[in-house]
Amino acid sequence: MLVQQILKSKGDTGVMTVAPGSLVQDAAKILAEKRIGTVVVSADGKAAVGILSERDIVRELAKRGASCMSDSVDNVMTANPVTCGLGDSADSVLERMTEGRFRHMPVCEDGEMVGLVTLGDVVKARLSEVSMEKDALEGMIMGH
Repeated sequence: MLVQQILKSKGDTGVMTVAPGSLVQDAAKILAEKRIGTVVVSADGKAAVGILSERDIVRELAKRGASCMSDSVDNVMTANPVTCGLGDSADSVLERMTEGRFRHMPVCEDGEMVGLVTLGDVVKARLSEVSMEKDALEGMIMGH
């Protein structure tokens, strides 16, 4: 299964972004209100300069306490996030997420962000694919 198919199955949910220089507390508010795990840091909504996840915020809270909430997202985000393209396979995305120990990946095409896939999205797509393969194999074995 390709990233393009995964995005299509999600529907058009868009990518939540915050501008560089935004406060961590404002990004955290968006995460809580939207019930999402990450925001992409982007000046124009097209280029991902960073990514800020719940984990990033929790790590900073553990290190510095609540003072990190009034810091800029630029100081807490992961800069230059790993991205994928529409033609990438679910398996290659899973591999990169597992190796990098992250759960969110911006999808870019022609240098512009066109979506975001999560580990859950990719696992759901792979489970669906495996289920279809199982059904097809059972059908072949039974002679249907």
